[in-house]
Amino acid sequence: MTKRHKHPQDGNPGMEGEFDQPAGGEAAHSEGGGEGDALRAQLAEKDKEIAELKDKYLRTLADSENARKRIRQQSEESVRIQREAILRDVLPIIDNLERALDAARTGAPVKAVVDGVEMTVKALIDFLRAQGVTPIQSVGQAFDPTRHEAADHVESEVHPPNTVVDEFHRGYLIGERTLRPARVSVAKGTSADSGKRSNGESDASDVENE
Repeated sequence: MTKRHKHPQDGNPGMEGEFDQPAGGEAAHSEGGGEGDALRAQLAEKDKEIAELKDKYLRTLADSENARKRIRQQSEESVRIQREAILRDVLPIIDNLERALDAARTGAPVKAVVDGVEMTVKALIDFLRAQGVTPIQSVGQAFDPTRHEAADHVESEVHPPNTVVDEFHRGYLIGERTLRPARVSVAKGTSADSGKRSNGESDASDVENE
């Protein structure tokens, strides 16, 4: 008698479904993994872009700071050069003053000393003009509070009220601006004018005195 050998699947029908299960789950898992890889790649790319932008920003910031330093150094150097040039122009004037003093000490004629001092003053005024500084002409001019400082008020029959009569020290302009106001005395009305003002008249000097 011939024995019949059973196939392993004959006695367990359920095994057929187990071995024949479709691979749909593995495909879904593979698809999900692909999406994750793509996201990770995008994030890595963004991180790289951010790092590049940060590097560019830091480089630009450093370049800007270096430019500011260069400009500041150039400005300081320019100021130093201009200051030294001005001081060099002053030195010959000091030399002239020292020569005038030496002449006075050694008993040189007064006229020679005076001439030397006058030349030195002229050199100083020329130096100031070269720097844009000019003296203010005050005597005989109407009092201007932006250019004059009233140190005194005096009666004058020659000058009309509120006119500069005398100058205690000269004023100077730099360009159109007052570098130093002139210290002056200003004319006011005479006693006769005061009698007129007692009848109700007034002048600019009264306003200034107030």
